[in-house]
Amino acid sequence: MLRIGCHLSSSKGFLAMGKEAVRIGANTFQFFTRNPRGGNAKKLDLEDVASYLEYAQAHGISSILAHAPYTLNACAKDPDLRDFTYRTMCDDLSRLSHIPDAMYNFHPGCHVKQGAEAGIQYISGMMGRILEHGYHTPILLETMAGKGTEMGRSFEELQRILEQTEGGDCLGICLDTCHVFDGGYDIAGRLDDVLSEFDAVIGLGRLKAIHLNDSKSGLGSHKDRHEKIGQGKIGLEAFRAIVAHPRLQGLPFFLETPNDLDGYQQEIALLRGFAAGGSLAEGELPEL
Repeated sequence: MLRIGCHLSSSKGFLAMGKEAVRIGANTFQFFTRNPRGGNAKKLDLEDVASYLEYAQAHGISSILAHAPYTLNACAKDPDLRDFTYRTMCDDLSRLSHIPDAMYNFHPGCHVKQGAEAGIQYISGMMGRILEHGYHTPILLETMAGKGTEMGRSFEELQRILEQTEGGDCLGICLDTCHVFDGGYDIAGRLDDVLSEFDAVIGLGRLKAIHLNDSKSGLGSHKDRHEKIGQGKIGLEAFRAIVAHPRLQGLPFFLETPNDLDGYQQEIALLRGFAAGGSLAEGELPEL
């Protein structure tokens, strides 16, 4: 069965997110660990977590994805910002230890004109320090579109971070469809080739999750502007191929499209149909 969900608000707690996921036909979900533009996290309600875990087991929810806030920058020029990132990630991972089936995703950061080599060294060094704590939650670096001085703009750059991280064998990758398309990887026209390139450079064993987003911008635009499924430059048939691709089976998929819950429900139903072998007549688009 396709494991698919969307981004949900964590403001009401884990049990509420689990119930929202089930209501819209999802069997996984993503959430921010704290305010995406801030630094504070509300106190963890362990009773809510326990109720969620019981509910998730009863309803087949698994492989949820915790997303770090956008304020983190593991390769910032300012050492105080790097320290803030380190402390926040350690706090997030400590809290996630109460949710055994969760993974933790973060944007590698921006080197701020220090150069990619310095960025790689900062990120890999920080990840090595974090891994020394022995956290059990899988940590995923996200593929990025390559805006400005963003790190993670290519498979080679991500691989260099992984290989230079001491103890980094446990790290993984979250592939964002909008980001890689905007970064120049033609998943619309050459999906098999892109997956083969990923396998050759990083290894598909490192691929642990996929963000499903269409793109408002063209191939190689380096823009990072998400669009609803089938309404952007990647196109509907590419997503049919992605969710049904044999090399991607078993991975969790997370929608981050500009939608409300009803829109997510429609997209989830559409993609479930594709995964089950359904297709659209030429020129036909769903009402999303």
